[in-house]
Amino acid sequence: MAEENPIVLPENYSLEESGRTIGGRTKLQYDNIEQAFPVVEPGLKPFGSRVLVQKRTPRTVTEGGIIVPMESQETEFWNTQVAKVIALGPGAFKNRDTLETWPEGDWCQEGAIVRVPKYGGDRWFVTLPGATSMRMGVDQACFVIYNDLDMIGEITCDPMEVIAYL
Repeated sequence: MAEENPIVLPENYSLEESGRTIGGRTKLQYDNIEQAFPVVEPGLKPFGSRVLVQKRTPRTVTEGGIIVPMESQETEFWNTQVAKVIALGPGAFKNRDTLETWPEGDWCQEGAIVRVPKYGGDRWFVTLPGATSMRMGVDQACFVIYNDLDMIGEITCDPMEVIAYL
């Protein structure tokens, strides 16, 4: 299922954007977007008006090559609100009585990068291929199911620049 959903990025998005810091904080560098959202089968297809997303995996090294401490990786993981839409239930973004698409259309499509609620949803983890340990969010992909009305919005900037704040 995950291979069918290409990542949809804004037209002005570039992995090679310059700048090592954002708001005085070190930018977490990913070699490619798939590193932030590794391709792995979630093992579930959403029912009804549910939306299945994969949360962004925290980086273990900064752009400058500094190893990020485990505590910081865990903080980034539990506070991130950046996710990739993996699948939509058949009733997502539709009138609940008639199942007709809303007049404004779907709020997001499979492959879109979105902002999701920090709390809530049904979460589970899937171990990444080649993982050497079982660290949540680092060696495991986190999938969450939300109701379609819980989606906050589509991210239109570089999704790697969105940093979790406490």
